[in-house]
Amino acid sequence: MGLKERYRSEIVSELIKRFNYRNVMEAPKLDKIVVNMGVGAAIENSKALEAAVNDLRVITGQQPVITTASKSIAAFKLREGMKIGCKVTLRGDRMYDFYTKLVNIVLPRVRDFRGVSPRSFDGRGNYTMGLREQVIFPEIDYDQVDKMRGMDITIVTTAKTDEEARELLKLTGMPFRE
Repeated sequence: MGLKERYRSEIVSELIKRFNYRNVMEAPKLDKIVVNMGVGAAIENSKALEAAVNDLRVITGQQPVITTASKSIAAFKLREGMKIGCKVTLRGDRMYDFYTKLVNIVLPRVRDFRGVSPRSFDGRGNYTMGLREQVIFPEIDYDQVDKMRGMDITIVTTAKTDEEARELLKLTGMPFRE
């Protein structure tokens, strides 16, 4: 049984019991997952951005959007409009597949993993975490990697509070540190 079916059959009823919702639609759910990869080296080397876009495409199964600098910062030799990273927004079945892969396969492969931080919520029910290297994803071939790149993964939920979002993620299998 996939995560989507498990959410509908088990997790919603658990959340309704825990938070005393009157309606099934009040129960929080996963809205989208945004995977962002900032490539600082893209300022000097445009090939670095191409490699990052390729890695992100392989990891998520979706074509990334290239992000640009919103303002100039002289200290970093950065001008407005320069290409500095890429991101992917996952929704629907791709989102559920990626989340399942993240929780069950990728996070356990992190070195010295003791669980994700329970304090990385933003106050509105969204959770963000960073990964230091892209090679922990099974799709990435270690021999083909030119440079280790980290990424930020933001899980956007429809929860109103962090407590509701934490409970939702815990029930969907997110391994929080105690």
